[in-house]
Amino acid sequence: MRGLVRIERKPIEDSRGFFVRMFCRDELNSHGLGGVIHQVNLTHTNKRGVVRGIHFQNPPHAETKLVSCIHGKVWDVVVDLRANSSTFLHWHSELLSDKNGRSLFIPEGFAHGFQTLTDDVEMIYMHSMRYEPTSEAGLNPIDPMLNIQWPLEITEMSLRDQAFPHLSPNFGGIVS
Repeated sequence: MRGLVRIERKPIEDSRGFFVRMFCRDELNSHGLGGVIHQVNLTHTNKRGVVRGIHFQNPPHAETKLVSCIHGKVWDVVVDLRANSSTFLHWHSELLSDKNGRSLFIPEGFAHGFQTLTDDVEMIYMHSMRYEPTSEAGLNPIDPMLNIQWPLEITEMSLRDQAFPHLSPNFGGIVS
């Protein structure tokens, strides 16, 4: 999907453990992904099978995100909501874990969520915009129109995520 970038990190390891750079503006700029980070969030999810998301912020507070799994393993999902995109309403998934050194750069116009594949998962999010409650929105993770193939049985979702309505056939997407 245009604009979506998987970032591969290369940890420096020795007998003590490892060191890995989580963010470098120069490296991101080399991919055309520069910008400012306004907010960094950390999530911890206790159990495997939990789905969090699928969230986004509407313009003018649309945001880019850089997401990484720093403990455990997740099946990370993005949905393209860009009105004029050739991949409109298509979803894409990436396996992110504390072992594979991957992060996902998610541009404006995408919704994001994940399912935990292990217990005790921690994710870190870097956001280009601060959280704005009046712009918050989301997709229902089990919406048949999206037909996301979650790898595990969903064991838990927040009431908020369950309450997001299913998309209507005339959903026109979002324009940044």
